[in-house]
Amino acid sequence: HLASLPPLTPIKTHLPLGISSFTFQLISYVVDIYRGKIRAEHAPSRLATYIMMFPHLIAGPIVRYADIAAELRKRQVTLDRVGLGIQYFIVGLCQKVLIANTVAQAADTVFALPPDQLRSLAAWLGTLAYTLQIYFDFCGYSNMAIGLAFLLGFHFPKNFDYPYGARSITEFWRRWHMTLSFWFRDYVYIALGGNRKGQLKTVRNLIIVFFLTGLWHGASWTFVIWGLYHGLFLLLERVGFGRILERIPTVLRVAYTVFVVMIGWVFFRAATFTQALVFFKAMFGRPATVPETPPTLLWLTPEIIVALAAGILFSFPIVPRLLDSLGRQRIARATMFYPEARLDTLFVHPLPVSVLISGLALCIVLLASGSLNPFLYFRF
Repeated sequence: HLASLPPLTPIKTHLPLGISSFTFQLISYVVDIYRGKIRAEHAPSRLATYIMMFPHLIAGPIVRYADIAAELRKRQVTLDRVGLGIQYFIVGLCQKVLIANTVAQAADTVFALPPDQLRSLAAWLGTLAYTLQIYFDFCGYSNMAIGLAFLLGFHFPKNFDYPYGARSITEFWRRWHMTLSFWFRDYVYIALGGNRKGQLKTVRNLIIVFFLTGLWHGASWTFVIWGLYHGLFLLLERVGFGRILERIPTVLRVAYTVFVVMIGWVFFRAATFTQALVFFKAMFGRPATVPETPPTLLWLTPEIIVALAAGILFSFPIVPRLLDSLGRQRIARATMFYPEARLDTLFVHPLPVSVLISGLALCIVLLASGSLNPFLYFRF
């Protein structure tokens, strides 16, 4: 009789929304109580607000209880904070819609090319596009979350600090997804002993941290390899290569960081390890036996070229430093490059306001006319 029954249909399950964020928050909350750094919150409403606060729930920043404990009890929604919130939100929206979504068209096209059509120039441009896409996509979300938090009376921690301008991979991880990096440092690396128990255990601890960092992004070998790849360079810089880096010019150190990070993003973006190898073969040359196929760059539209150029420009603190060197700090701090500027400074100058309003209007037009392009980190 059992054989006559119809086969069971697998039930499709979905992970709870924001599980990667609130799980880490709860771990930090419990561990900080155990370590005596904070006192337990006895009001269920305040604890629930901390855990489920919507601006950062899906993709960070990862907020610790100590960051907003005082504001959970007494918040102040001032004109300054409203101004900061508006600036952060518009800047984040522009980063996502104007840059990330545009260069994503190039990255998606190149990574979808058949192996026999993938050539060196296309592979490098696709990798560059994804390098910019993931930064402005994730940084844009973080800035929007910080902006919404200001509007609600909360102050979230900074999550990005021009990571592509870092002078080493070690420094890169102090600037990229800072709240995640510091979380692994405080609750995994230090808990395992950090660098206090000898060289071998330091190596072990770093490998564990970056294995978990890769695994946090997804249960795929490409993510694990990406994490271990970064861990390897941190180890190299710790055992002696870092001292060599200190002797070379800053420009070359930044170029080294960007190159290493770009290669790592190939593992991160590739659907399989095999696809990553195909990409590397295209990037660094193919054997002469492979038949040549005329490359096509029809996807490289003027809009994508402008977005790539803007992405490169705004990935580094070039514009604010230039303005500062010209003695125009008040104008610089009133623009999107310094969203922490005071509201009264912002409205002294009409140009920054017009830039923000124009950017917001353009984002609305593109969102209304385009298709849905969700944030990359929603999937992690």
